[in-house]
Amino acid sequence: MPEHVRPIVLIGAGGIVNDAHLPAYKAAGLPVAGIYDLNEGKAAKVAEKWGIPVVYRSMEELLSRAPGSVVFDVAVPGSAVLSVLEQLPRGAVVLMQKPMGEDLAMAKEILDLTRRMQVVAGVNFQLRYAPFINAARSIVRAGLIGELCDIEVNVNVYTPWHLWDFLFSSPRVEILYHSIHYIDLVRSFLGNPASVYAKTVGHPAMSSLASVRTNIIMDYGQMVRANILTNHCHDFGLKHQQSYIKFEGTRGAIIATLGVLINYPEGVADKFEYVTVEKGAAPVWQTLEISGSWFPDAFVGTMAQMMIAAEKGCAPANSVEDCIHTMACVEAAYISNERGGVKP
Repeated sequence: MPEHVRPIVLIGAGGIVNDAHLPAYKAAGLPVAGIYDLNEGKAAKVAEKWGIPVVYRSMEELLSRAPGSVVFDVAVPGSAVLSVLEQLPRGAVVLMQKPMGEDLAMAKEILDLTRRMQVVAGVNFQLRYAPFINAARSIVRAGLIGELCDIEVNVNVYTPWHLWDFLFSSPRVEILYHSIHYIDLVRSFLGNPASVYAKTVGHPAMSSLASVRTNIIMDYGQMVRANILTNHCHDFGLKHQQSYIKFEGTRGAIIATLGVLINYPEGVADKFEYVTVEKGAAPVWQTLEISGSWFPDAFVGTMAQMMIAAEKGCAPANSVEDCIHTMACVEAAYISNERGGVKP
């Protein structure tokens, strides 16, 4: 956490703001000074619910009345991020909701703009700051499971996509708005892959969405496996729904269950299990109690990074300079999807 918190001004009042940003900021004691949305009525309802003192009626009013040393929290669809950034002042501190634009070309425009305007900019890839990921990272860094050689993400759930209306007109859905989190997470552990293989498809019951199921292989050579498998269409009850991230090393493993994705948005309890193998001893899996979850607690981490960066004059760990590589991996996945497999 930063030594001195800054006021936050929200641009956008959608579901993610209500469900994650504001609960996280309240729990962490981060002050929200004002909110703006194209739909003023929606912004007013959010402000009333969370005790936000000011609802701005326009971007012009926001920029003229926003307090100094503010962090702009831009929670708008990827297609609108660039147009919002263009209106913010030089040297602003900005946390933008993922994705970093609709595609790699737009991500590069965003990166160029932040460089020209000397903006301290980060992207809200918050999964890398989830409490169970913090725990997993500590275990991996301490060498407790040996050399990390396998990361697998497996999501088999039913996702109520109707909660995000804008996705129904988007040419890219599953990878750009969901699996992008896992791509970023794998990068945060293993660095940039040599290549990306992917196939993303729709579903007959969700034909109005571009894609809702994906397989991704991130290539890290001959000794490391990184696989992402997602299916958002398992509408057959909760019995066989699952959502987990597995980290496997040469001397142990970690399995973190992401309960928030099962029966979304109510979710189920997370679970964190790990095993370390000692020579001559049988493996014994243990459960570790983790305080907090992905939603909303991880959103504290991304915002804290922005405040620390502004405070210390450094780049945040989730900077646009780093996250452009996540966008490059996403683009590679879509190119791989278009090129198809090799005919036998």
